[in-house]
Amino acid sequence: MKWTTFWGNAQSSVVPQPQRYAKDLTLRYPIFIPFDGTKIRITLDNFCVEECVTIDSVLVSIGNELSDKQSNEFKYLTFNKNKSVTIDNNSYVISDELDINLKSNEYLIVSIYLKDYTNLTGGVDIKGPLSKGYFAYGNQIENNKLDINTSKSTSWVYFLSNIDIYTNDNNMALICYGDSITSQDWPDYMLLHLRENNINNIAVIRKAVSGTRILRQYECITYKSYGLNGKNRFMHEISSVLNAKYVIIQHGINDIIHPVGEDINIFRPMSDLPTANELFEGINYYKECLDKLNVKMIVGTLLPIYNWRTYMPFRETLKNDFNKLLMDNYECIDFQSEIGFLKDDIWYFKDGCDSGDHLHPSKDAYNKMGNLAAKYIINKLK
Repeated sequence: MKWTTFWGNAQSSVVPQPQRYAKDLTLRYPIFIPFDGTKIRITLDNFCVEECVTIDSVLVSIGNELSDKQSNEFKYLTFNKNKSVTIDNNSYVISDELDINLKSNEYLIVSIYLKDYTNLTGGVDIKGPLSKGYFAYGNQIENNKLDINTSKSTSWVYFLSNIDIYTNDNNMALICYGDSITSQDWPDYMLLHLRENNINNIAVIRKAVSGTRILRQYECITYKSYGLNGKNRFMHEISSVLNAKYVIIQHGINDIIHPVGEDINIFRPMSDLPTANELFEGINYYKECLDKLNVKMIVGTLLPIYNWRTYMPFRETLKNDFNKLLMDNYECIDFQSEIGFLKDDIWYFKDGCDSGDHLHPSKDAYNKMGNLAAKYIINKLK
């Protein structure tokens, strides 16, 4: 038996709003359980908030579906034997171990209560067929179901970073790391396709922040939610995952499409535009980190961007040159070829694979990406 992370999330800042603080608020997250275990511990992360926060209580129960409904049998987590915990700014806490029998294909329902005013600017937005969250006014963490009149679903996850399970030695974690492409559906679909193929010993952990770049980061409030650059976030996110065997990295498109010139956007100078080699050096940094952690790296090609609002031919060339460096030098999953096609040196989305913004894939395309990634891992395990 060993500790393995079975669910995880990156950390960033939420989209800035005038309301920075919350009070008397319940957060609830249903978490899919990929394999059996006998105890858990969770990580609450305040990595991207500049002041300490206090969590009044955290409760867990079991559910049978991706919803806010939990069983009437619940347990409170403790932190150094206390129900309440204060997390320093730019820091994190790990709960005490909690004995609880978890079964594969059930849901762990995690509820967090914020009693007093709490800085609620740390979190990430995630989507997918296995991803959902809720918030509710008042202390509702013991409620079997949240009050429909005072609760609402949300795709934002606050503070909850990792969940570890004490489980069989043959179970492992696989990390999907990147930006908005990865914060959306394909990692969830990957897990589902692995299980369809009777691969039930892998947990897919998502570490992704919409808008994030490999080489640059924004310091302005306008783009605060676009997160930290690779060197400031990679080791913090990856090293926290226990028993990780592989990392699939699909990252770099925002380095290419964001710079437009200060005459158009003062926060996006053209000097931010990297070369393909500079982007590749960022990937090499990721590889150096993973070598220290004894985790294997797999990269994924960047996707079509034709007709995206900042599209220009030089961006197409840069993306294609970067993809070639990835494919020539590292183990690579060719996501672009799976959902796109090449014509006259330009990559286009295949029919039905464009979400409509010419950057993010459709639901069907995310499904295809998840299936392709699952097949790649299955072949490696043979």
